[in-house]
Amino acid sequence: MKKRALLSGITGMDGANLTEFLLDKDYEVFGIKRRTSGPGFGNAIHLLDKVTLIDGDLLDQSSLNAAVKISRPDEIFHLGAQSHVGTSFKQPSYTMECTGHGTLRFLEAMREFAPQARFYNASSSEMFAGVTGGPYNERSPHESKSPYASSKEYGFLTTKNYRESYNMHASSGILFNHSAKNRGPEFATRKITKAAARIKLGLQDKLIMGNIDTFRDEGHSKDYVEAMWLMLQQDKPDDYVIATGETHSIREMIDLVFSHLDLNYQDYFEVNPEFFRPAEVNVLLGDSSKARSVLGWQPKYTWKTLLIEMVENDLLLEAKQHGL
Repeated sequence: MKKRALLSGITGMDGANLTEFLLDKDYEVFGIKRRTSGPGFGNAIHLLDKVTLIDGDLLDQSSLNAAVKISRPDEIFHLGAQSHVGTSFKQPSYTMECTGHGTLRFLEAMREFAPQARFYNASSSEMFAGVTGGPYNERSPHESKSPYASSKEYGFLTTKNYRESYNMHASSGILFNHSAKNRGPEFATRKITKAAARIKLGLQDKLIMGNIDTFRDEGHSKDYVEAMWLMLQQDKPDDYVIATGETHSIREMIDLVFSHLDLNYQDYFEVNPEFFRPAEVNVLLGDSSKARSVLGWQPKYTWKTLLIEMVENDLLLEAKQHGL
């Protein structure tokens, strides 16, 4: 009999990539989709005939209860969130309700209607943002520097509480930065690759960014969704840092992408102070030794192969869209 998986955030980058991963492993996949006035299928549009979508919302307990009852999941992957740090400063209450309390609501639905299931919670390296030093592992202290990070901290602690209080198989993956060719254009890596492709094709003049001298540990979404799955295959639930273990500045990433297209980024780059965070995070570097040892996880992509894959894909997308 096929395993059944229920995903929140199925229309996002990780959601779509995890769905493909699970389908390759012959899972029956159910996805929670928030009702909108438009289609709103996002990155999952090519998967519609392969999954079952259930209307639901992380702000609404009854809809999450229904989704769990309908899907009868063996495994639950909770990826849904308001996931943009910059937006969280503009919409702090919504971010906490969706990203923080949404995790609580999902755990309650599982506790009530599928207590035997295994639960994965997508946590974030932003929880370490205010801590000096690094690399950060599962024992490192947390200090949030954004409403998004605070909401992820709430979800992380709530998942741990339900694991310990109700003996639930509930694990959190503390994921460092990761991207893929289906990354949203509002995120730094995709903003860079999309702009570089458009500049190369003569469709755009400038790449406008905020602080590019921050350093990030950047991996590939396909590597990271495999780590999510591995966590739920363990006999005991636990929390794991998922990271590449190396860090590079946004400036380095821009230089790599533009150089790949035989462009000098300095000819096309502009800083806009409006894009700076109210509380800047200078360096995030992860130590995933535990995941590598316990889960047997290893990243297959480097930051260079990731960014080159992304910009080559954006070249194809932009050229096709504009008939070039």
